[in-house]
Amino acid sequence: MIEDLMSHPSVTVTVKLFAAFQEAYGVPELVLQLAPETPVSHILDVAISEYPQLQQWRDLTRFGVNLEFVNPDTYLKDGDEVVLIPPVSGGC
Repeated sequence: MIEDLMSHPSVTVTVKLFAAFQEAYGVPELVLQLAPETPVSHILDVAISEYPQLQQWRDLTRFGVNLEFVNPDTYLKDGDEVVLIPPVSGGC
C-alpha cells in the first residue's frame, strides 16, 4: 500500500465553490486528488470540461490559494484550500 502511494504521489486540495461554480456542482466544496505540480488553473479547466456553461467565466475568474490571490500558474501543494473567484456584481 505505501509503495503504491510512493509510486503515485498526489496532493489533496479543498476547493471552495461560490456563485456559478457552486450552482453548477450543487455543493459548496470539493476535495480533489491531483498530481504534484498541478497549476491552480487546472481546476478551472476541469470545472469547464465537466460543466461547459462555466466557459463564460474562464477569462474572468481569479484564483485564491490559502486566502491569497495567486497567478493561474501557481502550483498546488498538499492541503491547499483553493477558491475560484468569479466576478461578483451587486448593489443597492
